[in-house]
Amino acid sequence: MPQEGYGPEPVATGAAGPVRLDDPWYDALASGWGELDGTGAPTPAAASPRRRPEDRTAAAEIYLEVQRSEAFREVRRRYRRFVVPAVAVFFTWYVVYVVTATSAPGLMARPVAGAVNVAMLSGLGQFLTTFLFTWAYARHARLRRDRAALELRWDTQELTRTVRGGER
Repeated sequence: MPQEGYGPEPVATGAAGPVRLDDPWYDALASGWGELDGTGAPTPAAASPRRRPEDRTAAAEIYLEVQRSEAFREVRRRYRRFVVPAVAVFFTWYVVYVVTATSAPGLMARPVAGAVNVAMLSGLGQFLTTFLFTWAYARHARLRRDRAALELRWDTQELTRTVRGGER
């Protein structure tokens, strides 16, 4: 049951067509996450209703169908296209840093500016590249995968809702 103020909103139309504003995952809080009963105490967790084995089998088939879909494969392909090279570059950079620090201490001790040497700059560079890769990953996900993943989640939720006898 939707919480007050969190009910489904109407579908809006934009330049790209209808935009869904009634996310089925947003209509209720998870049990035990902030709801209060009338006295101000947390609401006890509700037991989930028993599902029939046929419902579980049908839901499993839906998830397998989604997993075999071209849209799912495209989301996974976009993910791998970013993550595999990024991990390879970062791991190589890390190994070069460690190997250089252990095998070429003279190079790492070379001063750059005052008390700052090559080892300090390389160590700080590790932190900098961690933040850069995190930013790049978040940007890539937002621009290339999030919308497609949300559409898959929406479609999967709608299909499983019909299997479970939902109102839609």
